[in-house]
Amino acid sequence: MPLAEDSILSVSDVNRRAKQTLERDIGELWVEGELSGVSRPGSGHVYFTLKDDRAQLRCALFRTRARFVASPMRDGDRVKVRGRLSIFEPRGDYQLIVEVVQAAGLGDLLAAFERLKARLADEGVFANARALPYPPRHLLVLTSPTGAAIRDVLAVLAARWPLAQVTLIPVPVQGREAAPVLISALGMLNRQQALDPSRDALLITRGGGSLEDLWAFNDEHLARAIFHSRLPVMSAVGHEVDVTLADFAADVRAPTPSAAAEQLVPDRRELQGRLITLAARLERTQLGRLERDAQRLDHLRARLRHPREALDRQRVHLDQLQSRLRRATQERLATERRREALLDRRLTAHPPARQLAQATQRLERARTRLTPAIQRELTRHRERLGGLARELQAVSPLAVLGRGYAILEDERGQVIRRSQDTQPGQALTARLGEGRLKLEVKRRLKR
Repeated sequence: MPLAEDSILSVSDVNRRAKQTLERDIGELWVEGELSGVSRPGSGHVYFTLKDDRAQLRCALFRTRARFVASPMRDGDRVKVRGRLSIFEPRGDYQLIVEVVQAAGLGDLLAAFERLKARLADEGVFANARALPYPPRHLLVLTSPTGAAIRDVLAVLAARWPLAQVTLIPVPVQGREAAPVLISALGMLNRQQALDPSRDALLITRGGGSLEDLWAFNDEHLARAIFHSRLPVMSAVGHEVDVTLADFAADVRAPTPSAAAEQLVPDRRELQGRLITLAARLERTQLGRLERDAQRLDHLRARLRHPREALDRQRVHLDQLQSRLRRATQERLATERRREALLDRRLTAHPPARQLAQATQRLERARTRLTPAIQRELTRHRERLGGLARELQAVSPLAVLGRGYAILEDERGQVIRRSQDTQPGQALTARLGEGRLKLEVKRRLKR
């Protein structure tokens, strides 16, 4: 039976349909295996094969994702990869397009790391936040003597602050022996700090690496040793994306060894620039002050006069005052002389003896007239007083008392006008025409 033309597929059609089926039906998945044939061409992509004891799977890791792989990929390494199955249509190659690469067992390590991190955080092991001296007098660096980290630190310190005093404490920075040696070194340095107080800061550092390479810095006992350190500690382990328990336990964390050195010391060039700026500002300030003082001095000099000028003015003023005083004295003397002459003429015209005799005569005449006048005035006042006394006697209550009546008064001296104003047993005083009586109310009568 002949085949229809439309049922015959080209090779391209077959590869395209196979690719669509794989990508649609299987999608994204995780695969674990051993690396083999790792290739890195100039394009930046990474090509390799994942294999186990029974099969192989070709893989492609494109450049945009390869830069996020922290650990170097080496033949024989066991890894976990995440990706999607596809077909390279030009060759019909079946392959896995990889998005993520992790070392096998990394998930277990990360889970253990997070559990330990949470427990130490709850215990307060990550609470240190002391400020490191800036710059430190004597910096102690715990790192490998042959690693790139110490070279980077020393290079930055030499460029920024050549005066920095640095002591390298050589320690291993990876492997099983790294954490115990670091703990021992921390204890020794803290004990020796009393012998040399200038040792005032610690830097724990190393370069980047895989999670397994940095695992020594996730040791629980090392984190506690850093927390209990009397010396302030800066941690700079790995690259910026790497974070360890040592970073959390330290007082300060730096993303890289070079960044740690930059944070520890100032830049001498910046300080020199600041000093130059401050010196220029100080010079301008001093020049401005000198100019103001010079202007003030010129102003004072313009106001200042020689003392002789002031003395001359005072001397002229004194002469004027003396002249005025002389004239005033002479005028006063002349006035007093004229007044004395006038008084003398008046005294001669009216002698005191004659005036005294005339005054005596006037006094006698006045005495002669005054005595009868006084007698007449006294008589008139006596008559008037007698009339008033008679009128007063006529209306006086005492006159009524003389006819047998009495005035009652209470203890306060108030006159009792009604029986209702008294109480039985109340003491009263009766005022008579002559004398008084003490009475007591027995009872009150209505009428």
